[in-house]
Amino acid sequence: MSQFQEKVFTACAKKEALFDESLGRYALRSMLAGAYLTMSTAVGIIGADVIATGIPALSRFVFAFIFAIGLVFVLIFNGELATSNMMFLTSGAYYGKIKWSKMCTILLYCTFFNFVGALILAWFFNQSFSFQHLTDKSFLVTAVSTKLGKTDWMNFTEGITANMFVNLAILGYMLLKKESAKIFIALSAIFMFVFLVNEHLIANFASFMLLGFNGVRDAVDNFTLANILRQWIVVFFGNWIGGGIFIGLAYSWLNKTKTPHID
Repeated sequence: MSQFQEKVFTACAKKEALFDESLGRYALRSMLAGAYLTMSTAVGIIGADVIATGIPALSRFVFAFIFAIGLVFVLIFNGELATSNMMFLTSGAYYGKIKWSKMCTILLYCTFFNFVGALILAWFFNQSFSFQHLTDKSFLVTAVSTKLGKTDWMNFTEGITANMFVNLAILGYMLLKKESAKIFIALSAIFMFVFLVNEHLIANFASFMLLGFNGVRDAVDNFTLANILRQWIVVFFGNWIGGGIFIGLAYSWLNKTKTPHID
């Protein structure tokens, strides 16, 4: 058995056991994952706005770096993140370690409570001094407007690439031994997809809800429920293909070999 298979089997067994033992606890783990990404998103937005007053060209660098810390929080503190579950659960279903129907149930449940966690933290941040002083020139306004202005095809393809980056971060964190290397691979992979403005569903939960509770949402003309749901649904399927198929199934198939060349 390869190290990849061992990690996937262990993760699937753990996730299914947690889900079966207590829906409430699994929901809370999922909410915490959404909350952690919202925390780093919120700080990244303010950081980007602050640096923009002096060196506007650095705004994206600052936001991407700070946002990436949120995934490290998720990994260290055992949050349940839907986009990483797309890889683990799809691989587990391929190997027959979990039923496909159970995989879909856990994935949708996790996604919903990632959203709930993001929603709650977004409301709290919008009670703060920093978010009470956002303007229509804020990085948040520009970012959300850009995301909602993309075509479905663009959202779909960027959803694929974003979750490939995310799950490379997860795999690296899982397979590497040294803590410094784990953190570096996680930060670097997440930085890359965020800097490219690729589409990650849970990150979008965070940024959209941070804007939704703020008065500057009126500066985004296409910030409507129908457009938001359109974007989220398309990105969900793109993320699943990127994480579940292009990374999860790809490495699952590669590790079924009878040769010693395994991961």
